[in-house]
Amino acid sequence: MLSIFALIIIAIATLYFSLNEKLPEGISGAEADSFALNIQQAVKHDLYQDTDYIKWSFRNKNHYFWNKRQGSVDVQWDTHKVQLNLDKPHKSFVKENENISEEEKQKLIETAFSNFNNDSFWIVAPHKLFDKGVTRELVTLDDNSKGLLVKYSSGGTTPGDTYLWKVDENYLPTSYKMWVSIIPIGGIEATWAGWVTTKSGAYLSQEHKLLGFGIPISNLKAWNE
Repeated sequence: MLSIFALIIIAIATLYFSLNEKLPEGISGAEADSFALNIQQAVKHDLYQDTDYIKWSFRNKNHYFWNKRQGSVDVQWDTHKVQLNLDKPHKSFVKENENISEEEKQKLIETAFSNFNNDSFWIVAPHKLFDKGVTRELVTLDDNSKGLLVKYSSGGTTPGDTYLWKVDENYLPTSYKMWVSIIPIGGIEATWAGWVTTKSGAYLSQEHKLLGFGIPISNLKAWNE
C-alpha cells in the first residue's frame, strides 16, 4: 500500500498538472494601454486618485487606515501597531509601549509593509495598471474575448508577479488569473465582485473568491476631508 506521504505527493502532483497554466502571450502597445484605460474609467480611477483616506480590515485580522494624502498607513494586527511612511520607509515606526529591540521593531515594520502590499492589492489593483515598472499586453482569451495581462517588474514585495484581468462588457473587472511567487500553480483565478461606490466616489471591490474560498474584506471605506 502507498504511504500517506506518497498519496499526498500524488494528490499535489495531480492538482498541479490539472490546474497549472502557462503564462499567456499578448501584444503590448496602444490597444493594450487603451484597454487598461477603459478598466480605470470603469472603476473611477480619477476619483480614487483624489481620495484622501481608505480604511479596511483584511481577513478580520489585519486592520488599515491609509492616509493617501500624507502617504502614511496605520497598520494593526494582534497587539502590534505600526505606522508606515510609504514615501520615506526609513521613517516608519512601531507604535508600541512595550520594550522591544530595534531588530524586533524592524521585523514588525517589514511585516507591516509586506501585509499592506498584499492586502491593499486586493482592493486597489485595478488602479495600479500604470504604476512604474508595469507592462501591459492585450490577450485573446479562449472565448475570443480580450483580457489584459499585467506584469509588475518592480515595486511591492514580490516584483515579477503577473495577472490576467477579465472584464465585463463595461470593462469592469470580474476576475484575474495569477502567476505569482507565493502560489506554485500558475493561472489560479480569483474573482472580483461586490463593487461599491465609496464616499469619495472611488469604485472598489470587497468580495473575492480563490479556489472557492472567500477572502474577507470588511469595514471598507474611502472618503475625502
